[in-house]
Amino acid sequence: MSNSLGLSQRGLELALSLRHSYADGEPLFIPDEPGKMLMPEHLLNNQIDLEGFEDPLPLAVVATRDPDSPMSIAAAARMSGRAAETPLVMEVFNMLGEASKHPVVKQCVDLVTDSAFDPRVIGKVQRNAEKFVALSRKRYTAALKENLKHLLDGQLEARLFVTEFFKLSEAGNLRVDIRKRLILGLLTSDTIRPSIKFLFLENLERLPVGVRREIISETLKAPGKPTFEAIKQELAWLRLELPPEKVH
Repeated sequence: MSNSLGLSQRGLELALSLRHSYADGEPLFIPDEPGKMLMPEHLLNNQIDLEGFEDPLPLAVVATRDPDSPMSIAAAARMSGRAAETPLVMEVFNMLGEASKHPVVKQCVDLVTDSAFDPRVIGKVQRNAEKFVALSRKRYTAALKENLKHLLDGQLEARLFVTEFFKLSEAGNLRVDIRKRLILGLLTSDTIRPSIKFLFLENLERLPVGVRREIISETLKAPGKPTFEAIKQELAWLRLELPPEKVH
């Protein structure tokens, strides 16, 4: 693609790759850092060079395809700063409001376009996007805590709890370190039944390989308990199935 259009070949290739990732239900990763999941904070921080994600096309894919509103609004907000660079990029940005299933993205696009891409309005939209992401995360975290309470009270079935745990943590775009800490706490807890822990192990593949490796290693180092041995045996097998760790 010609740079005069505001697009790049690398951006086009990344956009196509992202479409496949969404179709397959795979998480998004920062370019050249396959073990680091892309989060709304990365998109909202203009001081971070996201390489291919600086191109409008990948941002447009995230804004229109991501199932979770925090990621979509973060992508739209980042793109808003470059939306007026060329007529083609401007047109792509205008289409986001119609193509995205999240009303907050449409509101973002309408505010920016109605202001004729006023930098002051763009700055306000980006700040509001940060607040939206933070508020969404608080709501999802509260829902996770409420589900745990219902589980311990016997009001929520175990498999549904685990399904909702991953669904809510992904929808809320909880930071990977927080997900890791929560799962470690559940796997090593004396109040969580082994059957529930095994359900978590079945879903570990939804996490990046690096995070899985850390969870497995740290759980295996936890103090041994008679009721914990079966979990540790399964973790040992899961560790063998992990791809080889890359040497830098």
